[in-house]
Amino acid sequence: MRNKFLRMDDKEVLEDLMSSSQNRPVIIFKHSTSCSISAAAYREMEHVDADVRLVEVQSAREVSREIANRTGVRHESPQVIVLRNGKAVWNASHFDVTAKAVAEAVQVHS
Repeated sequence: MRNKFLRMDDKEVLEDLMSSSQNRPVIIFKHSTSCSISAAAYREMEHVDADVRLVEVQSAREVSREIANRTGVRHESPQVIVLRNGKAVWNASHFDVTAKAVAEAVQVHS
């Protein structure tokens, strides 16, 4: 089964995700539509068997900044952040974004 990308371009959704992370890990994927490395990361993220909140950094800059502010994880793109209990418990960027690494992080923090 493949994941379902859910666009996140509203800061209020981030608040909902922080709350949801109390019950389960939440995956956020920051993606740049103009970057070849991000395109490779996108293809990897298509193979994650979970819902993934997709932040296209060009059109959702404020959301991207708010994620960095709320999690303390410096912005990079591409970047994946796993939230659990309202905190960033794992993150990776650039070529470290792999479906396997994300799946392992989610499993460890389930």
